[in-house]
Amino acid sequence: MRPISGANQHLFDRAGRVTPGGVNSPVRSFRSVGGTPYFVARAEGAHVWDVEGTRYLDYVQSYGASIHGHAHPPVIEAIRAAALQGTTYGAPTEGEVRLAEELVAGVEGLEQVRLVSSGTEAAMSAVRLARGATGRPRVVKFAGHYHGHADALLAAGGSGVANQGISGSAGVPPGAVADTVVAPFNVVPDLDETVAVVVVEPVGANMGVVAPEPGFLDELRAACDRVGALLLFDEVITGFRLCRGGAEQWYGVRPDLWCFGKVIGGGLPLGAFGGRADVMAELAPLGPVYQAGTLSGNPLATAAGLAALAELDTGAYQRLDAGATRLADGLETAVRGAGLAVQVPRVGPLLGVFFADAPVRDFVDAQAAAENGRYQAFFHGMLARGIALAPGPYEALFPSLAHSTQDIELTVAAAGEVAAELATTVG
Repeated sequence: MRPISGANQHLFDRAGRVTPGGVNSPVRSFRSVGGTPYFVARAEGAHVWDVEGTRYLDYVQSYGASIHGHAHPPVIEAIRAAALQGTTYGAPTEGEVRLAEELVAGVEGLEQVRLVSSGTEAAMSAVRLARGATGRPRVVKFAGHYHGHADALLAAGGSGVANQGISGSAGVPPGAVADTVVAPFNVVPDLDETVAVVVVEPVGANMGVVAPEPGFLDELRAACDRVGALLLFDEVITGFRLCRGGAEQWYGVRPDLWCFGKVIGGGLPLGAFGGRADVMAELAPLGPVYQAGTLSGNPLATAAGLAALAELDTGAYQRLDAGATRLADGLETAVRGAGLAVQVPRVGPLLGVFFADAPVRDFVDAQAAAENGRYQAFFHGMLARGIALAPGPYEALFPSLAHSTQDIELTVAAAGEVAAELATTVG
């Protein structure tokens, strides 16, 4: 394990005195991999620098928010220009309208959106809307899928929930999850007329990247139609990353509702939920479903989002896909060449790493791979070589448009070295 001391340790100690666990989001604590987190001082492109001056080739990229890489000049300039006009107004702005138009134009079937400040807000609000629009109480979600930390959606969650070794959260009363049903991913659940909404990550990107089995999303759409339930795609990660039209375009399956985040905010706090106009009309001020936010549609965030989306043309997606393909193929070859079993699933520009003998198709498989401890050792071996992966085995890797072919080659070479070291301890 790479020792991190000096300024990083000092800041972590200070943070621990004033912040629970020393962090403002649990996965940052390194609890699931061990050790002391590095504190970022600045970032540019594919790299971050910690407070001790150490540079890391970064595949976290704010968990997918920085699709162009860190501090992308057009995004920074858009934020600067917007900030000079004021940072928040509590009144509508043209930027909100323009960003909403951009989202609706990009995703087939998305007719209206409402902007919020996070993916959690988006998912929480979309579920409330679904319940209000259908008059039904029950929500169906899938094990290992993470939809933010709203009470009703925490059960059997992936990402940070799984990384902390918990299945939900203390403080969530039984009544809050009484109408939440958790089903295994890639198995179409039995639905009835009490189900308001089925919430799914079209790609399970909060449990290390698990793709839907062929036909699964189509069958899920048909099951919802049979009982009159709404289908909600949580595209906080996949939206505007897989391709311009997200999972709907990628898989050819259209939900009734969507959640977005990450990419659409250009690195600033911004989320959105949306869907068919008739469903969205149930929201206040038009309908009886209440939702609001003082900072929703923040002018800095909408400016950053518009700048980020403006550069995501066909060529950009082709470059993202090509880089992710080189990285996935290279990692698999390097690690297997060292004698370790590994799976490197890839869906377009998204990829994950599982130290497993067979492909991972659900949360049970993902847990088995996470619990063998190899990811933790791999993480620290890579970090010691200046390559930062997410500090938890349930997260995706996010190669950005700033990652060069040389960056990927360096990453693959480092992975081969680390895997060779691990092979001597496991076999």
